[in-house]
Amino acid sequence: MIKQLLFITFILIGLASCENSENLNVNSIIDEAIFQSGTHHFANARVKFDFRGITYTSHGKCGKFVFKREFSKDSAFIEDEFNQKRLRRKVNHQQVTLVDSLANLYAESINSVFYFVQLPYRLNDKATQKKLIGTENIKGKDYHKIKVSFEEEGGGEDFEDTYIYWINKTSFKVDYLAYSFLINGGGVRFREAVNFKEVNHIQFADYRNYKPNKNEKVKVENLGKLYENEKLKLVSTIKKTKIEVELLENGCE
Repeated sequence: MIKQLLFITFILIGLASCENSENLNVNSIIDEAIFQSGTHHFANARVKFDFRGITYTSHGKCGKFVFKREFSKDSAFIEDEFNQKRLRRKVNHQQVTLVDSLANLYAESINSVFYFVQLPYRLNDKATQKKLIGTENIKGKDYHKIKVSFEEEGGGEDFEDTYIYWINKTSFKVDYLAYSFLINGGGVRFREAVNFKEVNHIQFADYRNYKPNKNEKVKVENLGKLYENEKLKLVSTIKKTKIEVELLENGCE
């Protein structure tokens, strides 16, 4: 009798788990993806990596960030620091004054790099507007399909861009993402996450970056199927090296 009751209990738990996984709302899906990836640790951590010849560093404290990058150009050593409100630049360790247009350009460039590095943590930014638009199967795996847009206030210079994220229903990894953009004539891109690796409890991924084969207008929502049908062209590989993570004490209230 006891064995029968235990068996029935396990069955009920299993059915409840399946039901819950199918009825997750967009916020719980993203929260689970953040937890599984460990990217919530960015909120209180110092993270350093190299990307395309530039060294990037983020210092997170209670979810507030200071982003830095360092590189050499034309015999000059350049240091940019962006605290999400203002960008400061030093050239050969001396502070220089930048016009607002250049400061904004550099700030957006830095923020863009860290946005992708910190995914899926950044999907809970205040300016994000998230919507679960269904499920999709790509290469035999099932995904939650989430659309993200941005409010104008706090959404940055590219607030009109639209993103799609494919979150694996089993692992909750963001295996794919796509976005539309308006700058430089506009277009769409599709990214495949590869080379997942964990460094001190935070998961990182590299990306293969694709675009449609033909110069035709394609809805960003349809890029997953185009990828599966091999109708996208690889245009670049996005790879980070020398990743270092130092977790800091969480003293937030």
